[in-house]
Amino acid sequence: MYTRQFFVKNGLILAAVAGIFAACQQGNKPAAANGADSSAQSGNGIEQRLAYVDIDSLEAHYDYFKEKKAELEKKKEAAQNEISGRERQLQNELYALQQKAPTMTQAEGQAAEASLQKKAQQHELDRQNKYAQLQTQEAQFNEDLQKRLDESIKKYNADKRYSFIFSYRAGASNILYKDEAYDITKDVIKELNAATPAKK
Repeated sequence: MYTRQFFVKNGLILAAVAGIFAACQQGNKPAAANGADSSAQSGNGIEQRLAYVDIDSLEAHYDYFKEKKAELEKKKEAAQNEISGRERQLQNELYALQQKAPTMTQAEGQAAEASLQKKAQQHELDRQNKYAQLQTQEAQFNEDLQKRLDESIKKYNADKRYSFIFSYRAGASNILYKDEAYDITKDVIKELNAATPAKK
């Protein structure tokens, strides 16, 4: 689900900048990311500045994300309740048919069974459609959030102070070590929240 995948990049670029991290270890440790010089020299002498965004923290403090996630969870819960209610109804109809079967003619029994099967097939089709709609909405939700993050990062880094900005999530990241001096999460959250119009 998006709660474990949201905003997490594939990290393949980390291999390409492995030398940058090595250079960072040799350089002086910066004081802080906010306004500090988080630079390193790559092998060819070009200065590189690195930063990262903690996705767990971002999700916990980005108002738009929390609001939309709650809306999506509510839709999922409503769909599940509707599906479960319909399944209980079909089970009750099946039980009633089984109880009534001994007193029914063969034609009546076959007609009742065919009717119940048709309802069950329609229910399965409705269930699949609901889940497909939810998956589409979830994909759109993730795409929208990624777009918002990309736009905010681009705006935040308009002065090109950072050469690379990585995403970090505990237990689901290719970054094995992070120095909190390079953490720009609070600034990015501030940028994201500022870009989202407040509800009236």
